[in-house]
Amino acid sequence: MTPRPQDPKTPTIVCFGEVLWDVLPTGKQPGGAPFNVAVHLHQLGLPVDLISRVGDDELGTELLDFIASKGLRTDFVQRGKTHLTGVVKANVDDAQEVTYKIVQPVAWDYIQYDTPLEQLVGQAEVFVFGSLAARQAGTRETLYRLLEHAKFKVFDVNMRPPHYTKEVTKYLLEKASLVKMNHHELAEIITWFGPEMARPTAMQWLAERFELQAVCVTCGADGALLWTGGQLYRAAGIPVTVKDTIGSGDAFLAALLKGWLAGQEPGEALRFACATGALVATHQGATPTFTEHDVTRLLAVQAV
Repeated sequence: MTPRPQDPKTPTIVCFGEVLWDVLPTGKQPGGAPFNVAVHLHQLGLPVDLISRVGDDELGTELLDFIASKGLRTDFVQRGKTHLTGVVKANVDDAQEVTYKIVQPVAWDYIQYDTPLEQLVGQAEVFVFGSLAARQAGTRETLYRLLEHAKFKVFDVNMRPPHYTKEVTKYLLEKASLVKMNHHELAEIITWFGPEMARPTAMQWLAERFELQAVCVTCGADGALLWTGGQLYRAAGIPVTVKDTIGSGDAFLAALLKGWLAGQEPGEALRFACATGALVATHQGATPTFTEHDVTRLLAVQAV
């Protein structure tokens, strides 16, 4: 489990947290926000590693095979004998707003800290994590320790009731460099700290309060907002025929990070991210196969 030698020209990203099976009316499919982000980063041409844990069971073996089939290493996906592989029951009755029943405790609640993980995170340019993986003490403690070794920390908020607390979310905000959340999460977080504010004001307030380099808020079909460098950027939603929104926000984040790491103009990076999320929503499932060319083609169609 030796960390991949780092090409100085190519940023390395590490995604940390849950990998699991989404159980849908049509059957089960692999999921978990960190895993989805990792797959989409890989599809966009960025080297990425995934830190997670599955059970020593048939579902765990299937997940490991699927991860490998997507071109990702499984070196840092641990296997445990005491807890089963994670399962989530997804309700897709509303294609625009999928809801989840997340089983606990499961294998990814017990990601173990070790020196190879510390080395991997310490060498990476970007460390991506969310609030869901911090719901139990085991993985939360591992995450907290790894954050101390990370350079650029991306907090993908991803609050799933009842699997988060104000205290843990606040701690992760304090550690983050860039935060991505949806507009519902922004509204809830702001109520913890003060009066209701308009979204741009709330984003600026969060950036200043937690000394963040960037705050990104997705607004569903209405697009997204990005506050960085003392400036607000907006990108309109891309109208598409939605099959389901599972994985759309994860694809959005992957595309935003691609632009961020390339030094792209923020508004342009945000627009590309919105198009990537929209493209994934035209497919069923969280990790459909696509290329950067597919995204630019969708943007070109919108420009006509």
